[in-house]
Amino acid sequence: MFLGFSGSKITEWAQDFVSMSSMTFGQKTFTPTPPDKGSFPLDHEGVCKREMIHYMLCLRQNDGLNSLCQETARAYFQCRMDNDLMAKEDWTKLGYQDSKD
Repeated sequence: MFLGFSGSKITEWAQDFVSMSSMTFGQKTFTPTPPDKGSFPLDHEGVCKREMIHYMLCLRQNDGLNSLCQETARAYFQCRMDNDLMAKEDWTKLGYQDSKD
């Protein structure tokens, strides 16, 4: 006996609780959609691997401060855009003030 309930009552209550929580009336089915930004193809062929490694090394050498690695990040983004690994974007939308195209 637990808190005044017998074993069968606890089991019955647990089953009711699980069935109530598993279905909500009027709930619509969730259909996931990918985000507009932040989701892009992986570079399986390593087309931009050199730029990525330069960027990662820059971050490591600068204690993870991205502000000190803006040019290497820009080169990496440019490589990805040039090889259709991410959508071509205006540099200002990516946080860059000037256009060095």
